[in-house]
Amino acid sequence: MFPEELMQALERQKRPSQAKKRPKDCCQEMGNNQPAHPPRRFSPELKRPWRPVAWSKNDEILHDVKEFKPSSEVLRIVLYGPTGAGKSSFINSVQRILLGRNAMSALENSTFTGASFTKKMKIHKLKKGRGEHYPLEIVDIMGLQHSGGITADDIISVLKGHVPDKYTFNPVSSITAEKPEYKKNPTLYDKVHCLVSILSADSVSRMEDGVFVKMAEVRAAASEQGIPQVIVMTKVDKACEQVNQDLKKVYTSKKIKEKMDLCSINSGISKNAIYPVKNYAEEITKDDGIETLILTALRDILNFANDYVEQEEEERDLFARARKQSRHHSFTSSFCFVANQHQNF
Repeated sequence: MFPEELMQALERQKRPSQAKKRPKDCCQEMGNNQPAHPPRRFSPELKRPWRPVAWSKNDEILHDVKEFKPSSEVLRIVLYGPTGAGKSSFINSVQRILLGRNAMSALENSTFTGASFTKKMKIHKLKKGRGEHYPLEIVDIMGLQHSGGITADDIISVLKGHVPDKYTFNPVSSITAEKPEYKKNPTLYDKVHCLVSILSADSVSRMEDGVFVKMAEVRAAASEQGIPQVIVMTKVDKACEQVNQDLKKVYTSKKIKEKMDLCSINSGISKNAIYPVKNYAEEITKDDGIETLILTALRDILNFANDYVEQEEEERDLFARARKQSRHHSFTSSFCFVANQHQNF
């Protein structure tokens, strides 16, 4: 039996193994335990900025703003938006950039309570130097809220120039022509020349419907008067971590782009009139990134406001000439009639 068993053992060794070998993964052959094709990671950034920005031309833009010569004695813009969006912070940031130092023109509230910190209408004359001001006034008003806050009717009255400086807003009673503070015959320069909506990038997706309804009413009234409208979208650093780390990534951030799209859809304002910015908040020294974004927005706002004033002045002059010609024609006709009557007599 021994030779027979030996022969069977040798025969088994010659047979191929019945066990199927698992093919080795190429990564495992290289000593890597990771899968051959790891899942693609989502990139929070775009490959190219969707809006070009002149980051290195702050001095040029600042010069354009400081030397801007409006067609009128002064341009007036109004800031409106939800409570806590950063209206007062934007005013202080603009004034700080123009002065080249820290400034506090508008009082700010660092603790958000849900109620508007600003109660009165305040016309901020941007300071140029001791006793001098730039030809730009920024009007700060009470914030919008779903219930409470400034009424849409009051904002519309501000647009038309009926509300005086330091007027205290009443959330339950809008200003009317019967009130002594009401300006019944405002001039073109009492009116608003550009409507600026201040929206916070980190909360625009959570804004209450009631706020959007009020904004829609104001926008409709402004459109009827031909007043240009823009959005300044603040707190971009709070809405995107990449932008918080590097402000210059604001136009490559997919999240900021989504916020811009949302602002445009909800407000009806085109994206080329929406400006993402970061206000000065914790900083006490100059920040070139902050100033580039704010100055770019401010320069366009000045041009939009001035275009509106020029158009209004042209229409006023055309109306005055037409009225003068009408009076002249009426006088000439009357004179000819009297002359004919005298001749016939």
